[in-house]
Amino acid sequence: MLDRPRFLWLFFSLSGRVNPSAYVLAGLLPLLVQLFLLYQFSRAPQGTAASQYWALAWWIAVVVSTWSTFALTAKRFHDFGKPTYYALISLIVGAILLVILAFFKSDPGPNRYGKHTNAPAES
Repeated sequence: MLDRPRFLWLFFSLSGRVNPSAYVLAGLLPLLVQLFLLYQFSRAPQGTAASQYWALAWWIAVVVSTWSTFALTAKRFHDFGKPTYYALISLIVGAILLVILAFFKSDPGPNRYGKHTNAPAES
């Protein structure tokens, strides 16, 4: 049976600690919800009310899961005796990494992973 106060604490509270296995397992739930909503969006015919519904549901899930991931990470850092702001730093570093990778230029010409960018490797 679902223990609602404990569920809300796990995903939305910044207090307490979680061990590695709880961190990984709880972190999978928001990811699975997002993947399910994205799958439903991809199945809906483009431009219909259903596709707009699934897109909105996915965006809401992204916002909620961002907070829940932050809360889980904060509790995981608490397990190391570190303060909550370490979780904030990990969110910033993750976003910065995405930005940095977006600005790195591709290798000109072929490399060991393929002949062209934006294409699968040829065998």
